[in-house]
Amino acid sequence: MKVAVTGARGFVGRHVIAELARRDVEVIATERPGVTRDRPAAANLRWVALDIAHPPADPFAALGNPDVLLHLAWDGLPNYRSLHHFERELPRQYAFLGSTIRSGLQALVTVGTCFEYGQQSGPLAAALETRPDNPYGFAKDALRRELQFLQAAHPYKLTWARLFYMFGDGQPATSLFAMLKAAVAAGHRQFPMSGGEQLRDYLPVSEVARRLADLATNPGNPGPVNLCSGRPVSVRRLVEGWIAQNGWGIEPIYGELPYPDYEPMAFWGEGGDEARIPDASAKNQ
Repeated sequence: MKVAVTGARGFVGRHVIAELARRDVEVIATERPGVTRDRPAAANLRWVALDIAHPPADPFAALGNPDVLLHLAWDGLPNYRSLHHFERELPRQYAFLGSTIRSGLQALVTVGTCFEYGQQSGPLAAALETRPDNPYGFAKDALRRELQFLQAAHPYKLTWARLFYMFGDGQPATSLFAMLKAAVAAGHRQFPMSGGEQLRDYLPVSEVARRLADLATNPGNPGPVNLCSGRPVSVRRLVEGWIAQNGWGIEPIYGELPYPDYEPMAFWGEGGDEARIPDASAKNQ
């Protein structure tokens, strides 16, 4: 089996590549032309240069005629409110994926976002009506709809995997886990943050990578699915759990920062298998 992966150098992509490399599949990973440094290597992994903004005439052939495309690439993050997402990114995403499907791709697994649900609170089922209220969520939701319309003219298998929250090594510097880890490395004794009472759905990125690899190696046509833990955890408990689990000598200072205005106070996914989330009672490792 041959699986192509776009966005292979990103936070999730690097973990996905590592997971797929452990399986009995041929992996084709994309990178921007001219970017070859720090390239992960494996016997069943091959890299190809490909720019989604300027794709080749036959992207399916350029990807090595894969059985499945696992599409992770998306520019413009983490600025969720940037108009770039639907002014530039959405058209180029659909152009690339549409061209790849028309030229022969039979199965596509691509990632969406929990922001497609907008400000809806509580448990969020994958079949729930989407109500995005920021440009990133809107653009992702619009791409999903475009790809579903395309199925009527060019039948192919589509899995739309909505990501919730993740943590792990290699995360962008603006993420909560990365900022906490950087504060510890800098020797800070305190970590200012919001009140921490918001409820979220978190998974370790290694678990997200495993589930994406499962979807890619067993492609079907389920439509939207949630990649989530299926249970809420407060950000306060999550941060305290990370500190306890790692034995870090830093104290969270709650209420120093405002709550984000682009997400509700409490939401989590339905449909995901429960996963272990570190809590304050975890033993140091």
